[in-house]
Amino acid sequence: MREIVVFSGSGHRPFAAKVCESLGVELSSVEITRFSNDCLQAQLQANCRQRDVYIVQPLAPPTQEHLMELLLMLDAARGASAAQITAVIPYYAYARSDKKDASRLSIGGRLVADMLVTAGAQRVLTMELHAPQVHGFFSIPVDHLTALGILAEHFLGQDLSNAVVVSPDFGNAKTATQFSRLLGIPVAAGSKKRLADDRVVIDAIVGDVEGKRAIILDDEIATGGSILELLDRLAEQGCASASVACTHGLFVGKAVERLRGHPMITEVVTTDTVPAPTGWPELEVRSVADLFAAAIERIHHGESISDLFDGVDPALGPPQPRLFD
Repeated sequence: MREIVVFSGSGHRPFAAKVCESLGVELSSVEITRFSNDCLQAQLQANCRQRDVYIVQPLAPPTQEHLMELLLMLDAARGASAAQITAVIPYYAYARSDKKDASRLSIGGRLVADMLVTAGAQRVLTMELHAPQVHGFFSIPVDHLTALGILAEHFLGQDLSNAVVVSPDFGNAKTATQFSRLLGIPVAAGSKKRLADDRVVIDAIVGDVEGKRAIILDDEIATGGSILELLDRLAEQGCASASVACTHGLFVGKAVERLRGHPMITEVVTTDTVPAPTGWPELEVRSVADLFAAAIERIHHGESISDLFDGVDPALGPPQPRLFD
């Protein structure tokens, strides 16, 4: 594995360190400096020449700062004659900017994809993009991981006899259906209309939730507005309690206060694609670092990544009894 070199910006160094521990390689250092005019500069502190370079950086807040660090590190690796450069982006924030649904609106997901390629990325490794079409924004190979299996493992040890998976909207319903199949329980979905970035309306629940325990599944939770609106509708339809699960737990603004103290929520489960918020010891964080490490090792050796998701990825057919080893 000595041909692999892994770097990390300031986005989530503990996660990058876990990935390296699983790979059995050291996390190489990066010197990020700031000039007096507020411009950033990145210097990679390890030899990259003819090496397989992986740069780990989720686009978590402060998003623009972390994006610029990533672009500079990619540029530095290209200039240092790296054989292959992979941008490992556990959380691709600009995936939410995926369509032009108003006049004169930018499509940030595509623009940032172009910027990454221009900076030097030859491959992208990411997890749970907000919308499937974002994959097509990239002109380079994209390996798209899912946390469904890891999240499912958390719930499979519980009594699910009266549980139902609930998606906040129809756009996530396909993923929620696959999650429900992994757990062997029914699925329901909310009819959601987004009024603004932090304002949504859910006017109906499709599916039977009366007297049941809901397992709410979402790809990302930022302010928690969608979850609160969904909980109100679930309560109106007689839902007894709710567990909340998501891949990207940003929990910005008043999200921790809103979710931690909500009377219907019994637990909140997320992964470590972004740093966990402070002051929330009850938050259950499941690590996906080993999964990213396994994907990196397979990329390095030219092996299939889809084998990691037998029975988990909807594109690979019906679920099998085994999840991840």
